[in-house]
Amino acid sequence: MTADQTPVLSPFTAASTAADVMEGVDFTGQLAIVTGGYSGLGLVTAKSLARAGAQVIVPARDVDRAHNALAGVEGISVYPIDLIDADSIQAFTSQVVRHGQPLSLLINCAGVMASPLARDIDGHESQFAINHLGHFRLVCGLWPVLAAAGAARVVAVSSRGHHIAGVDFDDIDFTHRAYDKWAAYGQSKTANALFAMGLDRRGAIQGVRAFSLHPGQILTDLGRHLSSAEIAAFDVFDESGQQKVAPEIGLKTLEQGAATGLWCATSSALDGKGGVYCEDCNIAPINEPEMGRKGVAKWAANPEYAEQLWQISEGWTGMSL
Repeated sequence: MTADQTPVLSPFTAASTAADVMEGVDFTGQLAIVTGGYSGLGLVTAKSLARAGAQVIVPARDVDRAHNALAGVEGISVYPIDLIDADSIQAFTSQVVRHGQPLSLLINCAGVMASPLARDIDGHESQFAINHLGHFRLVCGLWPVLAAAGAARVVAVSSRGHHIAGVDFDDIDFTHRAYDKWAAYGQSKTANALFAMGLDRRGAIQGVRAFSLHPGQILTDLGRHLSSAEIAAFDVFDESGQQKVAPEIGLKTLEQGAATGLWCATSSALDGKGGVYCEDCNIAPINEPEMGRKGVAKWAANPEYAEQLWQISEGWTGMSL
């Protein structure tokens, strides 16, 4: 069983940019939160929403770096957070909820990729702990202000990397199997997609819809743990050392990469829909072998797996909606 991943009519393509998607969008007076909103795709996303009139909060592990990246941008505030630290997340969400302003949009851009083996204080593998559990805690903590918006969206930035691996429910934390940094990354990105499905099923009745997406293949600070040989293997640079731009095969600029997340956040084509995985500013079809790594893998669009992950996440975090 898989989710309904039927594409919709969209005026945008793989080459569309953040500016294209946001043209005519008015977020004046609305509150948005963008994790990772001070570098790479998150920075483009946060600035795009601020230009559309939103009041944007950027939760940041490196507050000084965030202030420097966002200097001079009107409408953006920086708050401290560390997504691997449950107490830090609780402090952030409590502050936002106490303020009381309804939250119209949460875009979860922050994450790590292919990092060396590390664990959180509870022993959970760090890529799963940051990319999934941290954002799970964030949504649960922010639930009162998300539900208060009446019509909110939560956008989880997944990746085509979810094709590497599904969630190994028998050994999520690599306690019995050898650690593989790419399998751990793939598992965490599959978790992002399943999380959006589980959240949408629970949130739709209160007007909270959730989406996941692949932004494109863009070399950002996310690749900080990669060796030069690993980066070269991605074949993203041309002869002059510049990043290649070929959106039709997934090689995008930052502005093109941010477009799908912003489309998920704002498009009226998604009204009444939710829980779907998107790419290239549209709902992605279910992957079939002839498609390569395009579309969403069946294991990342499986409602039963989404429910299994949700139950585990509630148990591990002690949190729920």
